[in-house]
Amino acid sequence: MRNTKSKTDKKFAFKKMSRKKKYCRFCAKNIDYIDYKDVELLQNFLTDRSKMRTRNSSGNCAKHQRKISNAIKNARVMALLPFVSE
Repeated sequence: MRNTKSKTDKKFAFKKMSRKKKYCRFCAKNIDYIDYKDVELLQNFLTDRSKMRTRNSSGNCAKHQRKISNAIKNARVMALLPFVSE
């Protein structure tokens, strides 16, 4: 006798994992200005190779992601953050 279940039944047999939704920490705290001199805050948005983290990995909204990227660029020009890691 053959199995009556098809491949599609097996494919959808697992349950979807629910992830905790990321939120913009700047919107939650009502922060409008992101200072380029706050190096500790900006380092949270850099990878170990000094690349900027994306919106998906950091959880920022589009508005604050643009402000973060401008602050990181200003801090790099002012030599507060490295362009590349060693």
